[in-house]
Amino acid sequence: MGKKIYVGNLTYGTTDSAIRSLFESYGTVTSVNVITDRYSGESKGFAFVEMSTDEEAQNAISSTNGTDLDGRNIKVNEAMDRPQHSGNGGNGGNNRRRY
Repeated sequence: MGKKIYVGNLTYGTTDSAIRSLFESYGTVTSVNVITDRYSGESKGFAFVEMSTDEEAQNAISSTNGTDLDGRNIKVNEAMDRPQHSGNGGNGGNNRRRY
């Protein structure tokens, strides 16, 4: 399985295809996902790219971090896993009802 890459400091107009074009020169890109606001549909200024191998991902990270894309120096690093939420509804784990 490949490695997921975080790409930040994107302009709001940067597209999936622009990101794919940049990363394809370092290997096989299996997915590109520009993160958008669920209400407005506008980009949040970052994306995730998945490369087919860890070696390709590491090469892409080291080669593209700090480079210019659409007039901005992008920040590129290995994506971190999402933190797991406890699912207790945000009440601090105290599930007792108060009457």
